[in-house]
Amino acid sequence: QVQLVESGGGLVQAGDSLRLSCAASGRTFSSYSMAWFRQAPGKEREFVAAITWIGSNTYYVDSVKGRFTISRDNAKNTAYLQMNTLKPEDTAVYYCAADLYGPGGVLTTLYEYWGQGTQVAVSS
Repeated sequence: QVQLVESGGGLVQAGDSLRLSCAASGRTFSSYSMAWFRQAPGKEREFVAAITWIGSNTYYVDSVKGRFTISRDNAKNTAYLQMNTLKPEDTAVYYCAADLYGPGGVLTTLYEYWGQGTQVAVSS
């Protein structure tokens, strides 16, 4: 069982930066591929970024490539999403997710554990 707690969201202006954190419980964090998804009002939850459990390979949706960086610190049981040059279209609730020995895929159904979400709002 893994519990995930996101933090770091907030209200910012376009062009600003935020860093989201996802703190995980348990002693097997290093065995989980981690991902960030987001859901805007009235839209489906969409994949943003993932980092694999082995090799720390990273994957991003095209709309955030070059602006967002996913990382992890296994010693702290924490995953991060550094978001730079934020745009109003990045406004959403951001969710952290974990997939045991996973490939870092884009489908929500791959991920067994989810956090409660943190709101990011970007004003123009």
